[in-house]
Amino acid sequence: MKHSHGNHSMKGMGVMGHSHHTSHTMGKQIIKGSMASASVRSGGKLMGKLAKHPVLVFGIGVVAGYVIYKYRKEIVSNVGKATDASKDFVLQQKENLEDIVSETKEES
Repeated sequence: MKHSHGNHSMKGMGVMGHSHHTSHTMGKQIIKGSMASASVRSGGKLMGKLAKHPVLVFGIGVVAGYVIYKYRKEIVSNVGKATDASKDFVLQQKENLEDIVSETKEES
């Protein structure tokens, strides 16, 4: 397989900083998702024990509702940022795939 150092490889250099930032942001989102998943798993065991005390479950629901209501604007903005970051990631991967396909066609 031929490795090229021509103008084509320099074309993406201006975007490199942006792609690094995007992948760093995606990494943060992945870590947050993993932490949330671990919390849900451990919370499931805890909720199984707490289900025997309905008043306590109700109190936890009230507290969770209050926290979600208090931080609703931040939650919505973070979901929007994650959506935009995922769209950028998909578009970047699509461009990379198109570049690989075009390079393969040129070599053939």
